[in-house]
Amino acid sequence: MQTILVCDDDKQIVEAIDIYLTGEGFQVIKAYDGYEALELLDNNHVDLMIVDVMMPGLDGIRTTLKVRETSSIPIIILSAKSEDNDKILGLNIGADDYITKPFNPLELVARVKSHMRRYTQLGNLNQQAAENIYKCGGLLINDDNKEVFVDGELIKLTPIEYNILLLLVKNAGKVFSIDEIYEQIWNEEAIGADNTVAVHIRHIREKIEINPREPRYLKVVWGVGYKIEKQ
Repeated sequence: MQTILVCDDDKQIVEAIDIYLTGEGFQVIKAYDGYEALELLDNNHVDLMIVDVMMPGLDGIRTTLKVRETSSIPIIILSAKSEDNDKILGLNIGADDYITKPFNPLELVARVKSHMRRYTQLGNLNQQAAENIYKCGGLLINDDNKEVFVDGELIKLTPIEYNILLLLVKNAGKVFSIDEIYEQIWNEEAIGADNTVAVHIRHIREKIEINPREPRYLKVVWGVGYKIEKQ
């Protein structure tokens, strides 16, 4: 039985989520603040976490940060419509999804099931001994199948975009100049390659980043080039 940790200071919301998830065959562990949630995570096997943004003591953002120090379990953030910035911040620091209050319980259950499937899929991929699987945070490339996943979701790239991303992910943390990227991908001398590479980089960002203007993975090093940030 898969275990879901639900953390919200509103006990009625926790109870309502418990009823729906239990009805779908999940085991539910309840917490009412971030500190209690972290303690429960330390003492229980948890497959997925649902956490509210606004809580007294340790809020959902800081709770997510602490969880991501040691765990890659799916995290779904609950937030009010007025907390858009918190939702974006939560996703950028490692949450997998968010749901706005008030929410449809059936939608929440559907998202929980979706993330559990993706997490299981990624876990199976990570257990493979194949040398052609590259992972950086929530970004995963299976070079055997030429597939790219971001937080478990399949992302479609063009062949050039794929090869650029693969080069950067295989060398995470290393900065490549525009000329170096062009010469390695196109196998010819880089003459006036700036616009060509920049356009492909922009397209890659639009596909793999939640907020391309504040990228989590594909970073620019001004005056030098581009890199994939180590996670």
